[in-house]
Amino acid sequence: MALDPQVKQFFLDPVNDSPPPDDLSLAEFRAAVEAMTSFCAPDERVLHTRDGAAPSSQGPVPFRAYHPEPGTPLPLVVYFHGGGWMSGGIDYMEPPLRSLAVEAGVVVANVGYRLAPEHPYPAAPRDAEAVTTWMYENATALGADRDRLVVAGDSAGANLAAVVALTLRGSGTRVGHQLLINPAIDPRMDSASYREFSVGHQNTASMMERCWRTYLDRPEGSLHEVPWQAAPAFADDLSGAPPTTVITVEYDPLRDEGEQFAARTAAAGVPTTLVRCPGLIHCAMHLDGIAPRAADLRGHAVRALRAAFV
Repeated sequence: MALDPQVKQFFLDPVNDSPPPDDLSLAEFRAAVEAMTSFCAPDERVLHTRDGAAPSSQGPVPFRAYHPEPGTPLPLVVYFHGGGWMSGGIDYMEPPLRSLAVEAGVVVANVGYRLAPEHPYPAAPRDAEAVTTWMYENATALGADRDRLVVAGDSAGANLAAVVALTLRGSGTRVGHQLLINPAIDPRMDSASYREFSVGHQNTASMMERCWRTYLDRPEGSLHEVPWQAAPAFADDLSGAPPTTVITVEYDPLRDEGEQFAARTAAAGVPTTLVRCPGLIHCAMHLDGIAPRAADLRGHAVRALRAAFV
């Protein structure tokens, strides 16, 4: 399908033109990511919000939990934001995750893990594992049902969700489902979608290389030998992972690696659902205010969460 015309108009409009991400300082890059919230459709639906922090050996991991039906134990979605492991945060994901909680009928815990370059790998996955374990152990206090636990995320956050799901296999923390949206899981960046969409569709190959190198603290050298705990595409064995939903978008360098990961989980015997959203770009979760079709991505996530524990 052709690129959504409203998305295309917005990103090609000279008024909205901005310097390439590689030309931005770290502070400018982070500010540009945070500004994406202005493209979200406002959501005034009422739900209970709670700020907290999960303890870890490296210090507290902050979160904000959204509960659409206080008093009713609901599935718990531990959600890790995107932003290339070096930007984004709780406020960045506030609009789409509020909508996700209400529409899917779940408790969503919006996690603020540590970012690179101040805290490169393995800080983020350690935070992700610690907060997921704590959420499982304290689900009742959040008004959630720990027996219906989902790890989820988009882009870099989907990477963390996949790492957590694999790391916790066979542990006392039972993950019931993983929801991976546009997952960034393969630093080799040599897929057909990387070649087709390397430039011109918001997320670029050069941006992703910057993010990977910053996250891994590898300013130079090969990205073809990376621990699977940093890049799940390198995991040899995906068996025993929880049932999986992978959602990709058509115009994204990351499209193929997400779809290949879904094929591998299915081949490993993991119940897997793969959905590709036509006409959309990488940051679609934040674009429903300017392009109504962008809400289709969240709609697929909502249906996956509703179906996960039927």
